[in-house]
Order: sequence, then C-alpha cells, then structure tokens
Amino acid sequence: MTNDPNRIAAAHLLLDQLGVTLDDLNRPDSVTSAQMSSVPTLAEYLPHVIAAAGPGANRTYGSYWQRMLTAWGHRRLDQITASDIEAMQHAAAATARTRRNGRHGRHAGEHVIAAARAIYTRAIADNLIAPGTSPAHRIAKPRRLPSPRRALTAHELDQINTAARTGTAAASVRRRIGTGRDRSCRHRVRPPGGRRTATRMHQQPPC
Repeated sequence: MTNDPNRIAAAHLLLDQLGVTLDDLNRPDSVTSAQMSSVPTLAEYLPHVIAAAGPGANRTYGSYWQRMLTAWGHRRLDQITASDIEAMQHAAAATARTRRNGRHGRHAGEHVIAAARAIYTRAIADNLIAPGTSPAHRIAKPRRLPSPRRALTAHELDQINTAARTGTAAASVRRRIGTGRDRSCRHRVRPPGGRRTATRMHQQPPC
C-alpha cells in the first residue's frame, strides 16, 4: 500500500488531538496496567460486599470471607485465580468439623465456592471486572450427595415394637417412642380471630 502523505498528516493530527503518541501505541501494556490498577484488592472491596449482603449471607459466608481476607487480602480481585479458590475449597473440606450427619466436609467446600462467587458477582455488578472473568464461576460446585435419611422398613418397625413390649429397656424405648410421637403431633394453633399462640399439643387421637 502506498503511503498517502495526506492520510499520514491526518493521522498525526488525530493523535495530537487525542493526546496519544506513537510510543503509546507501541506500548499496549501501559493501557492494560492503567485499567488493572483500578481493580481494588480484596481487603478494599470485601467491606462493600458485606454491607450489600443480607443477614443470611453474612451468617453463612462470613467465616469464609474472613478466611479469604487473611489469605488474599493484599491481592487485587483479578489476581486471585480459580486454583487459589479450589485449594481453599479442599482445605475447608479437609478441616471441617466432623458431625454424626456430616458429609465429609462437602458443605464447607460448597460454601467456599459460593462465598467467592458472591464476591465476584458483586464485583461484576459494580463494573470492576468483566463478565466471564470471575475465577469463582469457573469452578464447578461439588454435587450434593443423596440424603442418608430413609423410612424404616417393616422389619425394623417390628423390632422396635418388640423392644417396646419386652426386654429390660422396654420402658426406655416406650418413652422415646412416645416423645417422638408427641413431637410429631405438635403444631401451632391459631384461635379464630386471634393471633398465633404458643406451641401446644393439638387434641387429636394418637398419631
């Protein structure tokens, strides 16, 4: 292509009007650095997330946000990687408190991802990072395990009834069965035209 002196002069004039030099055009990293410098650190931005979150989110994610603050508070939001979040997810699952109905820390791992997603969803809404750049949304949440709860089988019910009628622990078994039946029959009663009263036993035949 032949260089047109008139076009070159027009281009120089346009660059002068924009305040851009040829050196600026040859250093694209300078523009990127300026954009990146506007992204806050986690320590700077987390108070905004906490203030915007509801009480339920603060109760559920508060401890995980504090853990993230300790680990990554000095880093910008765009410097935290999916690998960082996934590593914290595994650490939370491994150190979760063991309970009788626990799921081997799976819920703790889920909460780490959900807490990180809450931060980055807010950052996207505030135009601090571009949609699609959230590291938290690149990690798949672990699938929920089936609930271990189930109905008693007919054989198990027969065993309970037998234990309630006979044996040295019969009285204790009967008390426990009665307590469970009483609790299952409890519900709140609203008198006609009145306010909801305290919980009390509804007078019905045994459940």
